[in-house]
Amino acid sequence: MSSPERDDLDGLLGDLEAASKLPAKRRQTSIKPTVERTTSILYDRGALPDELARLVDLLTVRNHLDQASLAAIVRNLYPSGKVADETVLRVVGALGHGQLKPSLPLQALFLRWLVMVYHLLENPTILSQAYGVLFNLLDTAAIRPQLCHLLALVTRRKHVRPFRHPDPQWRAKLDEIQQRRSKRQDDRSVRNGFAVNHALSRRLKGAKVLFPAVHTLHAQESSVTLEEIDSAESLAQNLEKVELPTQLVAVLADPLLQKLLLLRPDAEASSRISNWLVACLGDVASGDADVDLLLDMIEVIHDYAVATKTLPPLLLTFLEQFLRVWDGSGKRDMVLELLSYVPLIDGANKQTELYKMILGPLEAAVLDNTPSSQVALLKLYTLLLRRWTVAMEAASDVAALAVASIPSLIDHVNKLSLTLTQTSRTVGTYLDILDFYTAVTALYSKPALLQHVEIAIPPPLLVYLLFFCPSLAVASRLCGILARYKRAWEAVMSSAVARKLTRPERDRIQAFNGFLMDISNCVWRGRAFSTTDENAQGCCVPQSIQPRLESYLRAADSDLSLATAFNLSHSPLLCLQSISLVRELEDLEADEIRARHGGPVTQASLNQLANRGGLSLSWQEYRAAVLAHLESKGLPGIPELMYNTMKNLMKARK
Repeated sequence: MSSPERDDLDGLLGDLEAASKLPAKRRQTSIKPTVERTTSILYDRGALPDELARLVDLLTVRNHLDQASLAAIVRNLYPSGKVADETVLRVVGALGHGQLKPSLPLQALFLRWLVMVYHLLENPTILSQAYGVLFNLLDTAAIRPQLCHLLALVTRRKHVRPFRHPDPQWRAKLDEIQQRRSKRQDDRSVRNGFAVNHALSRRLKGAKVLFPAVHTLHAQESSVTLEEIDSAESLAQNLEKVELPTQLVAVLADPLLQKLLLLRPDAEASSRISNWLVACLGDVASGDADVDLLLDMIEVIHDYAVATKTLPPLLLTFLEQFLRVWDGSGKRDMVLELLSYVPLIDGANKQTELYKMILGPLEAAVLDNTPSSQVALLKLYTLLLRRWTVAMEAASDVAALAVASIPSLIDHVNKLSLTLTQTSRTVGTYLDILDFYTAVTALYSKPALLQHVEIAIPPPLLVYLLFFCPSLAVASRLCGILARYKRAWEAVMSSAVARKLTRPERDRIQAFNGFLMDISNCVWRGRAFSTTDENAQGCCVPQSIQPRLESYLRAADSDLSLATAFNLSHSPLLCLQSISLVRELEDLEADEIRARHGGPVTQASLNQLANRGGLSLSWQEYRAAVLAHLESKGLPGIPELMYNTMKNLMKARK
């Protein structure tokens, strides 16, 4: 709140306090404009604790202000913070009969106000301490209904019934003021989720339904309401005594109720929440509510998932039905992020298969024959796998999880990635694909998880398409991923992981070894597209077309050959890096050399260079230096794969 606004209300309160001491006939000006401006400010932003105390002091003592003005102020007495004990006691002390007491209609408004702000009392037990005073006022008929309602809240006894429920419009305005106040004031307890946040209620579109905030009616005398919890210590001390609120679906929006149901699960509570959600789905399906209702609910469920990092089965059931009516566009990013919290599920835990339950309906809704929709799904699956990895690391018994869903997901993304290499041949898309396989190898790099999860590899065609794409960043990341895959295979085949290769893994390892041999043949051995070596697949390039490719290269440059066209010196991706290294080495020895290398480096050209007074560098030293140069430039993937694949390099590095 800005200081001018605060000063304005201070001035108005001063004018009201001065006018209250003078009869109306002795005032030089009318007090009504001052009252109107005061109530307008109170309605707009509420009263701070010190302002509230001044107003209550003004209202609870007989003075010369007219009853209409006093009543208008009480009706707009919205606290913007907690209500202090002194303020509550001032109001209680103003009740009853006496010449200095406010009028009985005004006292009735005071009691109604206490009911409406009961959840904001700084110390809810303060009214219990005043129980004797309140009970002795029951013989005053003019305030008895409001007094009974307040006593019902104070005593929580079944035989004391509320006179009426709170005014929802007044309460909604109070919640709005409290919400704005909470954004300005750093309330640590609410921020940490250890107090009820009364500003979380929202109006759902398309139906006359108020999404509820936490509110407990008809609590038992021995219980504690969530509204009374204000710290972690308070929640811990009263965990078993806390009464569940009237509207349990508020768990989707209130952090404190979320903590309560996580710490104290309740089957009946889950059933009530599920019934509420299903009823909303039924309203939309029958046409009684607009589909925007579901989208607003998705926003609430999204916030719940982000806060709790979970999606319970009842919400999965709701999402399964939601996906069948969703058009795939409304709040798509939010829906996809929400689905990234889907837990590991498959038939093993008596739930519907993951694809049939979630992924199938999702893809049917989202896919619209555009690359952007395919990329959106790919990013979802990447995030989903990362969250599954975290869940597995945190699990006390990984074997109890549906880990069979992970190879199934990888196989599914394999097909999606191949599709993207045809529909969106961009470096950005290729990097998005590699993000997924980076997440895969991050899981495989953890022996405790690898013990329970089969290794699933990318398809050969995808590997070769990415390796030969026109981006060194893509090729480097791909090689780094393959190097981490290789370490995972080695871990399973050694004593590092307490399990043996499965039959599907034995079939996959031969294809994977083909990746390693083919890329090594291209980059290191000068035998690109060869199929004579063990496991070599020739990068899936048919042998029948290789003579044509050879002829094309010879026509372009007689010194080029297909076998060496993709090595460190000649590869379109690596030639600049390799010749840059040579130039740097020559610059370091500029005073010592008489000749410089003129073009792509070969073993023969290095020998000739040394004979002409140039750099004295062996072929093996040159290639090792290029690998080190790539690492220094933030491109460690190809060196990492070579060091993990070529035996002579392994020995040299050791």
